[in-house]
Amino acid sequence: MPSDTLKPARTRRGAAHIGIAGAGLLGRLLAWTLSRQGHAVSVFDPAPGPAPRFDGLGAAGFTAAGMLSPLAELETADPELAARGWDSLRHWEALCAAWARRRSPAPHFARQGSLMVTHRSDLGAAHRVLNRLCALARAQDWPQQPHPLDAPALRALEPDLHSSTGPLHAWMLPGEGQIDTVQALQTLQADAEGVQWHWRANVETVRPGTLGLAGEATLRGFDQVFDVRGVGARPECAVRGVRGELVWLHAPGVDLRRPVRLLHPRHRVYIVPRPGDLVLVGASELESEDRSAMSLRSAVELMAAAHSVLPGLAEARIARMDTNLRPALPDNRPEIHTETGLTRINGLYRHGWLLAPSLVHEALTHLQLIPDTSTLLLPHHG
Repeated sequence: MPSDTLKPARTRRGAAHIGIAGAGLLGRLLAWTLSRQGHAVSVFDPAPGPAPRFDGLGAAGFTAAGMLSPLAELETADPELAARGWDSLRHWEALCAAWARRRSPAPHFARQGSLMVTHRSDLGAAHRVLNRLCALARAQDWPQQPHPLDAPALRALEPDLHSSTGPLHAWMLPGEGQIDTVQALQTLQADAEGVQWHWRANVETVRPGTLGLAGEATLRGFDQVFDVRGVGARPECAVRGVRGELVWLHAPGVDLRRPVRLLHPRHRVYIVPRPGDLVLVGASELESEDRSAMSLRSAVELMAAAHSVLPGLAEARIARMDTNLRPALPDNRPEIHTETGLTRINGLYRHGWLLAPSLVHEALTHLQLIPDTSTLLLPHHG
């Protein structure tokens, strides 16, 4: 190790000193998991603190609806990614159940399936999407496969979901779920006992075993370093930003229990209920690195699409409009790169909440920093 490197502090036998660049979803999930195994963890992030930010400059995980939809993502992704999604659902379910037993309140988590809906005029495009989803699910021999819902079945599941221009066509995607992303990020940070959080700390260089912070001439040394800065990992990582947009609506009286995707020739609009009479409306992706506020056209199109299948939103109040950049690699697939002393995880694209637990579990078991167990829910050694 170079002489201009701060040596890691001593840890108890068997524990490692871990440095993590980035306190977004991956950084917090890594810190929480590693700290429970007794490792000494330090996390560095340029944000002013752990609180949610909705200015387009904070962690992308805050600007996410939290849909956990392996089947739905087969429209544009491959079965391997969807398989990771099913794996992550098991992790989230175990984590949230444990938090519910120990914390009040715990992050909201539900797994009641999700819905795909379309208007009659767009039925042809919807069938093409569903045919792909069903073919891939059958090829993988998954028990969870989309199935159609007739009007009475849809009404029984979601009474408020309908259209004034004619009957909706709907399909159930069983086994899918949702998580409150803001609550989960806050819980991961607050529940990570013993972690040293360094805010307003901009990591400029990441090398095996070392992190270099802006304004510091001396590198910080660790047994293992993780780079999970997302778009902030440039130029060391060939990552680009993909714009995400999210409208928060306060809609008392609107009864929606499951996430909904509206299939449309031009848009993939999702509608997600949250506790507190909130409904989130967003678009899947926009190929742009623009961090500015949402445009009038985007806002109108998103809310009009949601209103077309959920008429009760007519009197909803706009609570907030969020934008942020999601990190994507050239092939839109996630990547775990590992060398001695350094692991980079990046490229989660629009699938951050769907993939993060699976990627973290794989990376940490490969490094033998956690036991190879079925979920990230591990006992604390202490």
